[in-house]
Amino acid sequence: MNKTETMAEKIIQWSNINTGTFNILGLERLAKVLVEEFSILGGEGDILSLPPIEQIDSLGEIEKKDIGPLLRFWKRPNAPLQVLLVAHMDTVYGLEHAFQKATKKNAERVCGPGVTDMKGGICVMLEALKAFEKTPNANKLGWEVLITPDEEIGSLASGPYLAERAKFHQVGLVFEPAMDEQGTLASERKGSGHFTIVLHGRAAHAGRAFHEGKNAIVALSDVIKEIAALNGQHEGVTLNVGFVHGGGPVNVVPDFALCRLDVRLQKIEDEQWVQEQLESIIGQYQQREGYRVTLKGGIHRKPKFLTGKTKELYELVKKIGEELGQTITWTPSGGCCDGNNLAALGLPNVDSLGVCGGKIHSEEEYMLVNSLVPRVELTTAILTRLSENASTGIT
Repeated sequence: MNKTETMAEKIIQWSNINTGTFNILGLERLAKVLVEEFSILGGEGDILSLPPIEQIDSLGEIEKKDIGPLLRFWKRPNAPLQVLLVAHMDTVYGLEHAFQKATKKNAERVCGPGVTDMKGGICVMLEALKAFEKTPNANKLGWEVLITPDEEIGSLASGPYLAERAKFHQVGLVFEPAMDEQGTLASERKGSGHFTIVLHGRAAHAGRAFHEGKNAIVALSDVIKEIAALNGQHEGVTLNVGFVHGGGPVNVVPDFALCRLDVRLQKIEDEQWVQEQLESIIGQYQQREGYRVTLKGGIHRKPKFLTGKTKELYELVKKIGEELGQTITWTPSGGCCDGNNLAALGLPNVDSLGVCGGKIHSEEEYMLVNSLVPRVELTTAILTRLSENASTGIT
């Protein structure tokens, strides 16, 4: 098999290991595979345990959830220039999901859970590092790889570790998939947050004592309408009610209901506006007799902006692409990733150097096989150029 075929087969094998964020056994299984794969680079490595995270369960209670291991590989930590390469091995497809198997549809496409987001990206990173290690100036650049197990839920456990390691680097490279089949990079990214609203009412017999009850589902429906009405009031801010739970036997006035929100925003100052609006809505219903409402959660990823050193890095990648015969463009994205985290820490980064494909987070997720080698060549060339200019940084 040629290099493209070898990479495609490897990605299929990795994607056939279920690594939904909370499938700890699957994440541990893939971690062992990746430790062996990255050992060929001749650096050092470690498997790190992360603390459990706290989440609000469907009954409104705090529960602790275990998180899989974080992988760290590094080489030449004392070199003049340090680059942090970041990927994630978790996917949105848990063990209960119908989408479990990766297959090669034809010579051009591989379909499967996580082939693009982002096991393909891990493979691109690995092959690029292999190629870079053979270049004459490799000794001038130190690199560190972090492969996280929880990016799909906001890097809640791995985020603090990313923040700690980012301090030691001058450049970040993140291997999220490209924006489209042409390899377009994500430039600016929205920030994001998750909120949970828990509403308690008063239970009562639906026939004998209906008017003694306080229907939590109806009240929460009113809350949701007011939240939905916030959309369009601030440019770039969206609030999506993505989950609702409540009630039980239909002959009981329900005393409990819960909903979860996904919030996206493109300006840092929008965080305060969102918080104030939600608290104002909740406050109104909190004052209703017989009801108790709580708001939990917050914004956990800041927006990423294309300015300063980050813009310089994108321009460098564009120039390198031209030298390789690749047209590199970029466009804003409403999605978030660890590139947001790194940018908020002041680390310039390009965060969509992974494979080309599409329909991520769906049962039609696919990867373009012919994008594999070009993306490896691009990252290899970026690392090579950085190593050649190690004393001056991004040039």
